[in-house]
Amino acid sequence: MSKQQFQTEVSQLLQLIVHSLYSHPEIFLREIISNSSDALDKLRYLTLTEERIKALVGKGIDPPRIDLDLDESSKTLTISDTGIGMNEEDLVSHLGTIARSGTKNFLAQLSGDARKDSNLIGQFGVGFYSVFMVADKVEVTSRKAGDAKTYKWTSDGKTGFDIEEVSGVDELKSAGTRVLIHFNDAGAQYANGWRLQEIIKKYSNHIAFPIFLTHDKSEWNDEKKESIKTRTMEQVNAASAMWQRPKSELKDDDYKEFYKSITGDWEDPLLWFHTRAEGTLEYTTLFYIPAKAPLDLYQADYKGGVKLYVKRVFIMEDSRDLLPQYLRFVRGIIDSEDLPLNVSREILQQNKVLTSIKTASVKKILSELKNIAASDPEKYATFIAEYNRPLKEGLYGDFANRETLLDLIRFKSSKVDGLTSLAEAKERMQPEQKALYYITGASESMLRNSPLLEIYRKKDIEVLILDDEIDEIVFSSVSKFGDVDLKAVNKSATSEDLKDESTPEKAEELKPLLDKIKATLGDAVKDVRVSLRLADSPSVIVSDEDEPSARMRQMMQAMGQKNMPELKPTLEINPDHEIIKKLLANPTSSRVDDAAWLLFDQALLLEGVALKDPTVFVQRLNRVLNRSI
Repeated sequence: MSKQQFQTEVSQLLQLIVHSLYSHPEIFLREIISNSSDALDKLRYLTLTEERIKALVGKGIDPPRIDLDLDESSKTLTISDTGIGMNEEDLVSHLGTIARSGTKNFLAQLSGDARKDSNLIGQFGVGFYSVFMVADKVEVTSRKAGDAKTYKWTSDGKTGFDIEEVSGVDELKSAGTRVLIHFNDAGAQYANGWRLQEIIKKYSNHIAFPIFLTHDKSEWNDEKKESIKTRTMEQVNAASAMWQRPKSELKDDDYKEFYKSITGDWEDPLLWFHTRAEGTLEYTTLFYIPAKAPLDLYQADYKGGVKLYVKRVFIMEDSRDLLPQYLRFVRGIIDSEDLPLNVSREILQQNKVLTSIKTASVKKILSELKNIAASDPEKYATFIAEYNRPLKEGLYGDFANRETLLDLIRFKSSKVDGLTSLAEAKERMQPEQKALYYITGASESMLRNSPLLEIYRKKDIEVLILDDEIDEIVFSSVSKFGDVDLKAVNKSATSEDLKDESTPEKAEELKPLLDKIKATLGDAVKDVRVSLRLADSPSVIVSDEDEPSARMRQMMQAMGQKNMPELKPTLEINPDHEIIKKLLANPTSSRVDDAAWLLFDQALLLEGVALKDPTVFVQRLNRVLNRSI
């Protein structure tokens, strides 16, 4: 026997579950049955695709089923399945560790408020560990398909766990897993056959394998005139693929409970889309959108939640080929009648059938979202609060659906409160307005106060505020919304929209000062020129249309892209500002040197760019202050 400690994150999670979640203790049964169903799914696939496993059917692999055996007197419940089983290594990795980087992020967000934390845990999915809400001891005995050894994992859910090889009466003779739960005082309420049936029908009725419950049942004996307890076994679930049933037969509660059974979430889904396609291709899809975005949605190891079935046979899950990465938050199933049962992850990448299903599924999901945006703005606002950013990611790679995505994404605005769509912004365009304008940067407050917005505010032109860190990367590749140009106000070409008759005259008047500032700044800038976009500020920096901004360059360098070519911003100065007018009066003065650098540095700061040498900036600022006092 080997004694082992839980991984630190598991210990933290166990403490949280046991002490914070007693409002939902019954979900332990849903979680264990779901694990059994997954194990049966995986084994059924192998019996169809691997000769070695196929040969074990009937002599090492039993027909698929889940059995519950309740002993009311000893307050124990045994849950057994004839699934793929686990070996010693599997028991450690599945029950002793959590191999997801999102776990630490999840634990870091916990507030200590049980109600809030229970919602977070619902998003994360407590899985097997929820059993310790109702048990003071759990024994998991398992034998992996094709293996000769049986192992037992035992734990009280506190200090750690023991693993040992077992034989004799404890040894399993075929593949599968047996979970023996010793109920604690809080779990004693579940040592009741009627209560267990109620929970199974509520959460696991649509598990596609038969679930049998063996328990004591009281029956009236007319001869003895008394109630007699008998031991009885009965199937307690429908054991049908829920998604194959006609939508007309299904109620909202059916969809909600099926969602919970396949995801481990105990919140109702926000939305679901159930589609059956017939014709050239036959397939069924049932997609769900969780009420809350998964906590690890932006982790590198995040796995999607769509499962692939072929003719009701589970094939795989978490494949990035089932839906595009930007829709990774979608949960549910795809069940095809046309794919081969032995399809592999490699084959999926080139499979024309799956490509067609994927293309149609994406269009269906986006179309349904568009309908909801039009018919139920309040519900759509709830969706956008969670998933606006992933939709933006789609703009970067899903060119076929770019226009639909542009319709779906919502934006902050310089003109209206809350969020707005591009279509709404287009309706508000001024008659002389030549494009839809936006500004990108690190902070909403900084962007709203950016000097780049001054002339637009003066002309009553709306500017969209894009303060997400991915916005500049994504929208740099988007030039139009329908027939209207999309332009960034911090790009130099946008100034062409602002030119008037006085522009050449002002440029000529400022030429001596522009030349002096450019000579002073040297290689720090690409050019120095008159600004058409400033009203109150003396200076601003902009970048060329095909270049990343100064802030974006710094961000990319921080992400490890050290070998980026040196790109220089263009400094624009406001000819109508009092500082510029004073400098123009004596453009050859030595004081212009300090002023030129201060105009440049303050423009960088307003762009959210860190200065290369703050010490020099402070020294220069002190010199100017000293001369002015």
